[in-house]
Amino acid sequence: MKKMAMTAALSASLFVSGCASIVSDSQYPVSVKSEPPGAEYQIRNRSGAVIHQGTTPNTVTLKAGDGYFKGARYNMQFSKEGYEQQSQTLESSMDGWYWGNLLFGGLIGMLAVDPATGAMYKLPPARTANLIQIPMAQPATPEADVVSAVSE
Repeated sequence: MKKMAMTAALSASLFVSGCASIVSDSQYPVSVKSEPPGAEYQIRNRSGAVIHQGTTPNTVTLKAGDGYFKGARYNMQFSKEGYEQQSQTLESSMDGWYWGNLLFGGLIGMLAVDPATGAMYKLPPARTANLIQIPMAQPATPEADVVSAVSE
């Protein structure tokens, strides 16, 4: 009887939770790098609020979801003196474990748990900005005055 109750409890837990929620995360560490290192960065969420800032290299934790059935999207800005400022978009993508709901999580996992927690999405592990150096202006060289002598 205990064995049957244990099996029933385990089966029920699989059907009330989402597959991606079981196997995956809803937040991910993302390594923020630049070439050359030492660039200042800002990360803004979809509404434009700064949620992280610092100096590369660094690692930040970002949410993969941004609401019910909505993946997260971030704008990353990099700047370093002597280099062009760079902007990149970081977007979450569908986590393959989400489709495990067809086998384990059922409709509750597929339509409620994973979309609500953001576990149906994943983020890339790293983002690197390859900064372009601004060419230094060469000092202007004075043009030589041309003097011509006229003789009579």
